[in-house]
Amino acid sequence: MKNNRAQEEIQALLERLVKEGRERGIQVAAYLDGKLVVDAWAGVADAATGRPVDGETLFPVFSTTKGMAATIIHRLAERGKLDYDDRISQSWPEFGVNGKEAITIRQALNHTAGLPNVPEELRGVDLRDWAAVCAAVARLAPAWPPGSRMEYHAITYGWILGEVARRVAGRPFPQLLEEEICRPLGIKGGMYCGIPDEVEPRVAILEDTTVNPAAPPGQSVPQPVPAWLGPLHAWMNRPEVRRACVPASSGIMTARAIARHYAALVPGGVDGVELLPPARVKLATTMPPPWTGADGTPQPSHWALGYAVETGVTAAGAPWRQIGHGGFGGSKGNADPQCRFAFGLTKNLFSGNGGEGLVAAELRRLLALP
Repeated sequence: MKNNRAQEEIQALLERLVKEGRERGIQVAAYLDGKLVVDAWAGVADAATGRPVDGETLFPVFSTTKGMAATIIHRLAERGKLDYDDRISQSWPEFGVNGKEAITIRQALNHTAGLPNVPEELRGVDLRDWAAVCAAVARLAPAWPPGSRMEYHAITYGWILGEVARRVAGRPFPQLLEEEICRPLGIKGGMYCGIPDEVEPRVAILEDTTVNPAAPPGQSVPQPVPAWLGPLHAWMNRPEVRRACVPASSGIMTARAIARHYAALVPGGVDGVELLPPARVKLATTMPPPWTGADGTPQPSHWALGYAVETGVTAAGAPWRQIGHGGFGGSKGNADPQCRFAFGLTKNLFSGNGGEGLVAAELRRLLALP
């Protein structure tokens, strides 16, 4: 049951953000105590045609995809299919070369594996070729001793963990996404990592007013997000990329589906479904100790086991804590287990002046959350 006041005010806020030009198309969904309380959208999915956004519009969400990949790993761990301290090479023997023999699933989840850079040999490779991509990742050598420092694995995170999941479960990642998340939650047509052809007309077109240029000819410096993939909004507007499975960054989803996924991570879940029991969520979101920087000072970690953990204090002095993952351009998915709150946000205009932070704060205010 929707919260009428929150629904009306968030709907008005989205329409105002679009009118002001801060957003082009945007969706927001929120759950409280397992119930959908806000389901709002505004704007257009394609500025060229004027196609309007509705609740079923699909948006590329970049790294928001990482949260779903983490949930799949944790569901496999809950069933005893893997342990976080297993060496990746146990299930993926080809990975155990060039100094990667002892890298663990835990290190991949918390971005300490030392493998942040996309293999240069993938330039020009069709990323729909999962076997070729994973073979290139398996040949990588760590950029530093695994476990010695944390650096965000922007894209490699998904290939590493996606292949681990495939090896231990015997199913490709898109099938795992469907069977481990969508099917239990009754999500139909709202969450993909590699879309089928028939949903292409529902996908929003991305725009970016802060475009990073494409790589200059001949660039070959290893990077977590190679410039030859840029500009990123244009990359995700390409039909072949939308059909590629990149479990760290190529998710295409609705806000409803994102919010429902996170609602199933809070105690009691949604419609009686908990994707993970509270004890597993607590384990997966316990922050690791700081690692030691090059200058010998402690450096705080930003990620638990695949999820980002954010904490803060409200203006009234109340502490808050939420888990989840955001994505390039402003998409978000979060849960607050203590308040039994979850939300998802998708959008298609990347401007540096978007309203996603305002929307998130307004949701908490309207629902009287800390």
